[in-house]
Parts: sequence; C-alpha cells; structure tokens
Amino acid sequence: MTRVAAVQMTSGPAVAANLEEAGRRIRAAADDGARLIVLPENFALMPLTDADRLAAAEPDGRGPIQDFLAAQARTHRVWLVGGTIPLTTQAPEKVRAACLVFNDSGERVARYDKIHLFDVRLANGEEYRESRSFEPGAECVVVDSPAGKLGLTVCYDLRFPELFRHLLDQGAELFAVPSAFTAHTGAAHWEILLRARAIENLAYVIAAAQDGRHANGRETYGDSMIVSPWGEIMTRLAHGAGHVVADCDPARQQGVRASLPSIRHRRLRCAGRTSVAEDKGLIFGSRDAGSDHA
Repeated sequence: MTRVAAVQMTSGPAVAANLEEAGRRIRAAADDGARLIVLPENFALMPLTDADRLAAAEPDGRGPIQDFLAAQARTHRVWLVGGTIPLTTQAPEKVRAACLVFNDSGERVARYDKIHLFDVRLANGEEYRESRSFEPGAECVVVDSPAGKLGLTVCYDLRFPELFRHLLDQGAELFAVPSAFTAHTGAAHWEILLRARAIENLAYVIAAAQDGRHANGRETYGDSMIVSPWGEIMTRLAHGAGHVVADCDPARQQGVRASLPSIRHRRLRCAGRTSVAEDKGLIFGSRDAGSDHA
C-alpha cells in the first residue's frame, strides 16, 4: 500500500513565489506520509501574458523550475509529478506543457507533453486558444512508480477516454491528472469525468487542481481529489491551497479487476492496435520521453 497526494494551489505570475508555495505543500504532503505527490498544471507559473510564459520557458533538462522539482523530490524522498512547466520548442513562439516525473533520488524518470490543447469558446463567453502558444505532444507515457504503473495526463486530456485506454494498454494502474479546469467547466464535468476514467479503467486517479481567482483574471475550479478503482472519492479538497492524501492498495485494485473483469471483456479495438490487457494482464511501458521533444 502506498500513500499518494494531490496538491492544490492558486498560482500567480511570479515563479519564485509559486515555487515557495509549492515547496510548502510538498513538505506538508511528505510529512503526511505521501510517497508520490502530484502538483497541479501551471503550478510554477500562471502568466499574465503569453510573452511572460515564453520568457519563463526552460530548455529541456535545465532551469530553475526543473532544478526545484529535482531538489524537492530528493530532499523529501518522494516521487514528484511536476504538474506542467513550459519547456522550449523549435518554434520560437510556442512551448510544450511538459509534465515531468522525478524519483525519490531527484532523478527525472519521465516526461509527458500535454497532447490535447484547450481551444474552446464557452457558453459563458470565456475563450481559450492554447494552440496559439503551445505545441501539442504526441506520445503517451506510463512510468513505474512506488504506487504502480502511472499513466500521465494533463487537464483537457481528461475528456478523451481513448488516451486513458491507450495508457491502460501500456499497463497503467493509476493516473495522474494535474489540471487547471475552469470554474465553469469544472462545476459541470470535473467530478463526473474523473470518476468515469477511474471506473472505466478500474484504476486510481490522482487529480491535482488549480483553484480560485488568479492574477490574470482566470478562475479555476479546484476540488482536488483521489478516486478509487471503484469510482469512490477517497478524499477531496473543494477550495483553498493545501493537499489531500489517500492510500493506493494494489490488492484492492486486483480484487476489483478480478470481480468485475470489464478490461478483459473488451471487444472493440482501435484500428491497427491490439490490447495486451486481454490475454497477458497489464504489464509494460515506462520510459522518459524527454529526449523525443526539444
């Protein structure tokens, strides 16, 4: 059994202040016994402008935000899922929203770049065009962690069950979902989607959220939570900065998957791809994707 944590923040435009706050939350979660801690999307920077994000973007493998994540993981002897941070690309006007995972020795063991970009015009008048300033990722990532095989996703990815199925086929037993859901969409769909992804895949879901009114005017929903493979909300934090913890029990998950073997009962497959889950169980797929994206 492994204790995991989801951190909730209200990040602003000052990287140093955000890192100081994240450090306090990481330390508190570690003191509560968490061995795997997930930070929210944009934990280090909720910029006022796209230019601010570009100015703070780091090259892959070096920079103050990446150094911070490595040092925090090493200092507190925890595995750390670093929400998202902006990493530079070959396109000078765009960045990758990169989710980095560090082990308890401070070594980076995985990188996932957010695949699905939030390009929407909501009924309440809010409009977002992430594709103007972000370059989408292209690779699904599962990494071995103390709590099991961890599938990496970010925020808007939550609306695409095919991504979670692909991670399941790579062996995922739990999912990290660092997010900055809008208050409008969060109230309508956040809990429903998280519980659905847990139930569909009989997997734990660790959802770390941004919450509240940010300096750039954006309002995020909060409600960080950890969901069981049965779809139960094990713990949640509706509003405010803080963290939640819960224990991931592999024996319980195995029991759920044995008594309700829906994963083995799958009949439809994506074209050109078959599932390893049906005949062999959930067995493989950890890698660091950092070298694939510059």
